[in-house]
Amino acid sequence: MVMQTGQVGVSGTNPRGMSGSIRPVCWAGRGEVSAASVVLLPYAPSSVATARGRLATDLREAGMMAAAIGDAALVLSELLSNAIRHARPLPGCTVRVAWTLSNGSLQVSVSDGGGPTRPRAGHPSLSSLGGRGLAIVEHLSSTWGTRCGNGGMTVWAVLPAPRGGIAAPGADHAAGPGAA
Repeated sequence: MVMQTGQVGVSGTNPRGMSGSIRPVCWAGRGEVSAASVVLLPYAPSSVATARGRLATDLREAGMMAAAIGDAALVLSELLSNAIRHARPLPGCTVRVAWTLSNGSLQVSVSDGGGPTRPRAGHPSLSSLGGRGLAIVEHLSSTWGTRCGNGGMTVWAVLPAPRGGIAAPGADHAAGPGAA
């Protein structure tokens, strides 16, 4: 089964329950290629590590700098952990994780079945054991927010995506179409 979400093609799942892929979806100008991925994961805490690894691998292959990959993985972990802890799953007991790399920025998003409240950054006391996740997201991202629709909630964040890491062979699309 193939679904289209914007320009990102999603097809089937692999043996670990993940779906989607990162791939060029359009030429973004100035020699950059836009890449995106959509991954459906089980609504379970173990999905956080799976999503972090998949994101880090895809961004490394796209040539993103290591420090920025670490920030992106942390933001994704916070968003996904919050979804699993505070929201309902999507149909099929899943959560949808997506990222789009384009024009020097990375947008990460997590979609779930919604919860009783809207996410907001907290201000916990020094002795609190939790409540700092969205403050971390707020600190590391350029902007973040929420949107409701289709019976669920999506929380998204936009981060700087400096290139300069070592891309995997064949992952360099910087020359653009028709370049000599």
